[in-house]
Amino acid sequence: MIKKGILLFLSILSFINISAQDLQIRGRVLDAQNKEALSFVTVAVIGSTQSTYTDDDGNFNLKVPSPQSKIRISYVGYESQDLQSNTLTSPAEILLISENLIEEVVVKRPKLKYSNKNNPAVELIRQVIAHRDENRLTGQQYVEYEQYEKISMGISNLSEKFKNRKAFKDYQFLFQKDDSVQTGDKYILPAFIEEKVSKVYYRNDPKKNKQYILAERRAEFDPRFVDNDGLGSYFSNLYQHIDIYDNNIALLTNQFLSPIANSAPTFYRYYITDTIKTSTPWLVELSFFPRSNDFLFQGKLYVTLDGQYAVQSTQMKVNEDINLNFVRDLSIELAFEKDNKNKYYLTKSGLGIDFSLTQKGSGIRGSRMVYYTDYINGKVQPDSVYAGEAIVKVPEPTTINDKEGYWASLRHEPLSKSEQIIYSNIDTLQTIPSFRRFMDISSLVLSGYKQAGPVEIGPINTFYSYNPVEGLRLRVGGRTTESFSTKFYSEAYMAYGFVDKKWKYFLSGTYSLNNKSVYKFPQHYIRASVQRDTKIPGQNLDFVQEDNFLLSFKRGENESYLYNDIYRLEYKAEFENRFTISAGLSKWRQQPAGVLRYQLTQEDGTPHFLSELNTSEVSIGLRYAPHEEFYQGKLYRTPIFNKYPIFTLNYTAGIKGFMEGDYNYHNFTAGAFKRFYLSQFGFADINVEGSYILGENIPFPLLTVHRANQTYAYQLNSYNLMNFLEFVSDHHVALNMQYYMNGFILNKIPLLKRLQLREVFSFKAIYGGLRDENNPSLNNNVFAWQKNLDGEVSSFTFGREPYMEASVGLSNIFKFLRVDLVKRLNYLDNPNVSEWGVRARFRFDF
Repeated sequence: MIKKGILLFLSILSFINISAQDLQIRGRVLDAQNKEALSFVTVAVIGSTQSTYTDDDGNFNLKVPSPQSKIRISYVGYESQDLQSNTLTSPAEILLISENLIEEVVVKRPKLKYSNKNNPAVELIRQVIAHRDENRLTGQQYVEYEQYEKISMGISNLSEKFKNRKAFKDYQFLFQKDDSVQTGDKYILPAFIEEKVSKVYYRNDPKKNKQYILAERRAEFDPRFVDNDGLGSYFSNLYQHIDIYDNNIALLTNQFLSPIANSAPTFYRYYITDTIKTSTPWLVELSFFPRSNDFLFQGKLYVTLDGQYAVQSTQMKVNEDINLNFVRDLSIELAFEKDNKNKYYLTKSGLGIDFSLTQKGSGIRGSRMVYYTDYINGKVQPDSVYAGEAIVKVPEPTTINDKEGYWASLRHEPLSKSEQIIYSNIDTLQTIPSFRRFMDISSLVLSGYKQAGPVEIGPINTFYSYNPVEGLRLRVGGRTTESFSTKFYSEAYMAYGFVDKKWKYFLSGTYSLNNKSVYKFPQHYIRASVQRDTKIPGQNLDFVQEDNFLLSFKRGENESYLYNDIYRLEYKAEFENRFTISAGLSKWRQQPAGVLRYQLTQEDGTPHFLSELNTSEVSIGLRYAPHEEFYQGKLYRTPIFNKYPIFTLNYTAGIKGFMEGDYNYHNFTAGAFKRFYLSQFGFADINVEGSYILGENIPFPLLTVHRANQTYAYQLNSYNLMNFLEFVSDHHVALNMQYYMNGFILNKIPLLKRLQLREVFSFKAIYGGLRDENNPSLNNNVFAWQKNLDGEVSSFTFGREPYMEASVGLSNIFKFLRVDLVKRLNYLDNPNVSEWGVRARFRFDF
């Protein structure tokens, strides 16, 4: 209790920023010559284990045991300073003098072509690479440590004029003076913080990394407007763990080649720029630069000269000339120390990113700081410690009366002044009416729903649409929210077509089985629904979004539609390991509309038309997406892709005679998706899928109608030059490849590289067919091939070769637009075929 009381007392003193003699020292470390801030400077209490590092702006916070304590400020390449804590006034400004400071030196040398041959810097980096595996964490057998990580973000580079705008009259408490700016009054607006304390255990054989989350905390917005879990996952993905010993370092949506990767000497230039003999062991300062405008770093490595050739610290930033969107600055700093086995381990990792639309305007500054303590190498733990999921949340104590004091005792470094107030500021924001109105409007724009008490009205992009069967179509709908019920959710809409003069509707009720919103992971619910609406065969869009306004504009003939009456009962269960199981029971009546016809040929050769098709189906689906993360929106999930594959397996059975079902069939489908990261060469998304349908005399609406695209938007999962209902099969395999080169070629072309365009390539192929018993050309017991308005047959199955199309495009146009030139490679004799097409897609990338 005494210890907690002291920690609480220190936390309060820190918050109100009292003077340094009260056991809390705040300060800033600068270069004595140019007054530039020094980051990763060690500030330690002499004779104690208490220490900290300066942040990206040179700031530090240090708790000292007494006013008489001495502190030491030390940094590689600078003279150390020992200071008495009671002589410092908080915040203190400490100037470090470079050990290599010389009045003026002019060195001239002949311009020599850089070469790896006989280059001592390259020989040194090859030694670092050769010793890489023995120095990294995965080179040890057993390791355990405590980890504290903090992600914080805020709006940066705000002017006094901006701060004093009338619109911000009620929000002055949010703005903080930006101490990192040397000249002029600039402000930051802290907006997000997340903290996490974990105990981590690593075992090499069999390999397992187990993280026990002991405590976590973040500033949260109203869950009606923001998916806080998804937001946290998104920021964590932006500010990832940095391992200098990995060949490739994942940052944002790209991969950067590490300066100590196996192939690094091919892509980097290295120079020995200093030898530091004041450190034990001696260090070599190794500066490195990219050879080209690829996704590479530039900076300094400090390598130990003790035979281990380990990285003692590094400061890196991205190549300023690369094609990286919205990033004004990105810096990485890592520090290592020796453990109990004389191996080097990571003690602090810092990643800072400054996002902005312009170089000089306001932006978003964020950082991820991770501290590692209590590092033990070689301690064997029971197998039970490593069992189960890789990440486990340990329940926090329920008897915490002083949350701030509790967190003060957990942190490896106190929060900065601007970070301390984020939690209270976010809570205060939720109570300001103007801010709630702003969030309401933002939610309407971004998600398409308008809050109306316990319900939401929307989505607005479906209120108006057009198609040739319904003509002008108006729709209105909505859904309930958690304020209505945390267990029961309902969704409904009504729509009317002014040409067919028919009403359409949808009504569903969902009951959550785990006391969570059905829009939060892990989902576990049962849902019943009824729907009457139109649909294009083969266009399996989300269940209630087929009338999006943007889909109203289509090329070519678009006259084949269905009226659908669907009664469905669904069950879905998601598990923490990202395995999902779903099941369903449905009754489905389909009626042809437009030029679509259900035509059978009788024995005398005359046609016979059916007015409807009835089926009853049961289905089960399995999905496994290891380590999947996403942002949960109102209508869909936005995936945060990683290196792991995603697998799907589905089975659907039609049952004849059950609930008026007319057919027996068994439909098996399977698919796999994986993103392949290719370092500075970009990345590729590969999707493979296939299906097989068992059954005889099955009409085409129950087979696989392959997904075509007749809009002018580039659709990733559709065939963009295939016509609606053009290809039908009862068995098929398909390949979809999207390759994003991230400007690897265009960045090397003078003048053109200023546009920061990026290359993108795609190839899609699908091959399948119809067995004789389901082929209208060979069996009169199934529906005849469909015809277009001109009476030509417009539906087919595949011949001797797969359908193929490819595209080459430019992305990052105005930083958000992708435009593809698409070519259809075969089946060019089919009616109304376009061999070439230009398609566009909105795509935001870093």
